[in-house]
Amino acid sequence: MGKKVEAQKNKKEAKELQAATRTLTVHLHKMVHGIKFKKKAPRAVAEIKKLATKSMFTKDVRIDPELNKEIWKNGIRNLPRRINIILERKKNEEDDDDKEEKMYTLVKLAPLAEI
Repeated sequence: MGKKVEAQKNKKEAKELQAATRTLTVHLHKMVHGIKFKKKAPRAVAEIKKLATKSMFTKDVRIDPELNKEIWKNGIRNLPRRINIILERKKNEEDDDDKEEKMYTLVKLAPLAEI
């Protein structure tokens, strides 16, 4: 029984997340279809955070201000149909030693040349 517990601990250590980057095209129009006009841009930001959490396996998701401006550039109700984003999983290097999350995800706007 002792070997089994040690094997499970080793598996958990091996599953620790590494720094990674992904580029995605997000179809915002699909995400906010049927949402009230005055809630479209906030919902789009929330949906991008949810997508980042699901694909990068981190609870701490941070939106770059440039991406936020791109979503809101036409106002609260007229979003861009699609948006290209970069998801970067990074090590959390805050001053606190007992941090809950070891990694966080930074969501940035992808430059047009990269696509």
